[in-house]
Amino acid sequence: MRHSVERGGMSAAQSTSKPPLPEGDAAPLADVCLLMEGSYPYVAGGVSTWTHDLIKSHADLTFHIVALVADRNTRKLAYELPGNVTGLTHVYLQDPAPGWRWMPGIKGFLAAMEHPLRRLQQGGGLAEVADVARLIHKSRGRAGRRILLNSEESFHMVVRMCRAALPDASFLEYFWGSRALMSGLFATMLAPMPRCKIYHAVSTGYAGLFAARAVLETGRPAVLTEHGIYTNERRIEILMAEWLFEGADTSLALDKKKRDLRDLWLDTFASYSKACYDACDKIFTLYGGNQEFQRRQGADPAKLKVVPNGIDYDGYSKVKREEANRPPTIALIGRVVPIKDVKTYIRAAGILREDIPDVKAMILGPLEEDPGYVEECKTIVKHLGLEDTVIFAGRVKLTDWLGRVDAIALTSVSEAQPLVILEAGASGVPSVATDVGSCSELLLGRPDEDPPLGAGGAITPLASPLDTARELRALLLDRPWREKCGEAIAKRVARYYDKVEIDRIYRAIYDEHIAKPDRPTLFDPNFRGTVHYQTGID
Repeated sequence: MRHSVERGGMSAAQSTSKPPLPEGDAAPLADVCLLMEGSYPYVAGGVSTWTHDLIKSHADLTFHIVALVADRNTRKLAYELPGNVTGLTHVYLQDPAPGWRWMPGIKGFLAAMEHPLRRLQQGGGLAEVADVARLIHKSRGRAGRRILLNSEESFHMVVRMCRAALPDASFLEYFWGSRALMSGLFATMLAPMPRCKIYHAVSTGYAGLFAARAVLETGRPAVLTEHGIYTNERRIEILMAEWLFEGADTSLALDKKKRDLRDLWLDTFASYSKACYDACDKIFTLYGGNQEFQRRQGADPAKLKVVPNGIDYDGYSKVKREEANRPPTIALIGRVVPIKDVKTYIRAAGILREDIPDVKAMILGPLEEDPGYVEECKTIVKHLGLEDTVIFAGRVKLTDWLGRVDAIALTSVSEAQPLVILEAGASGVPSVATDVGSCSELLLGRPDEDPPLGAGGAITPLASPLDTARELRALLLDRPWREKCGEAIAKRVARYYDKVEIDRIYRAIYDEHIAKPDRPTLFDPNFRGTVHYQTGID
């Protein structure tokens, strides 16, 4: 769902001059701990902007940010942290805390660790996370990367796990794949735990794993807001990943017979999602379609609730239209990465130019996340002779551009509830979007929409430059239709997606859970098991 444009945050090339915020339990007790994986405050985008606005909207609450990042490389803030952020803890997923080189009882420690690790790679959940948390807690300060990943005993453990999980797989491929997964797990379990009244994960994955650990170890409640379905997004990435070797299956059988390394990754992330769902008191998502995926992953239907994205309708609705002395203009707003399928947009622009020779097709978003993909896109532009049509503008301030754009194109292969459709819609700009996430109900109408407001644009199939070009052409050449769509989407955003109402909903959520009493922790004698604990039912 992330798309990167400026919305009042800092440029990625900037950083704050303020002193570092305290980490872990060295920070003061905070009202809310936000768990962010690969996003805020270092990566600009839809989820990060949502997070930044959430913090600013509750200025009387204090927030602690847990940023789960890949490594210990120096990072620059993409946003200036608001004054009510009182702590910033980092979890380095590829570099867990080192720990001791050796400790007494290492063989027994790893033998006990092996069973929950196996289960987590084959569809476990909160019980297995609890087992890992217990073992690491007993050896905290001693167990770390050296023992858990680099010791001779850990190597023998991985050999046994490979034989049990993927006996026909290449051990070398299993070793490195499993090591990457366990590195993220151990980094999440070893990281310092900040003291907070409520833990709020903004995805499952490792952020959700941290939330499950926080519930078990602190006795405080956690909630989850899932924008896109993490496991679905990882599935797309894993199936597209060239580096993740899939054993050569040269048979002609229609059904795959053997589990492979990709299954290992998918099952592991499914385990983390299940653990998070079980640990959280409430599970929020942006639209009803996501809830079916959550139920399939084991989420309790009683915990599920829809809270849509909200945008500053008042601000975006004031954007002035600039109609004179400019060519017809379309825009794709987002990161130039494969999941946005920018190549389909470029090809659609080539088709559109045949009927509208002076059309401009803007690409508004950062170019640094996947330089290889950016170069592939630029090669297509050159090959099609679109250098004067397709313009890579980079990171921009969105409100400076929306008045100059006639229609938005969204060609993503995966989205949840794209902020760009809402923001453009509030400005009266219709969109053409692929049939992913909630795009259909955003543009064509919600199930509960009464009275119906009409189409705010059009929906197209995935990877279809022709359909995308056809719908964009209709909006550009038929001004009454374009204006009708713009009016409909603006009314829909005002009615259902105004941030003022969404802020009120989240404040009620925070107040309810902050007021809850402490529960028994994993280490208390009267802790009675994960099922009782996560539901809170006596």
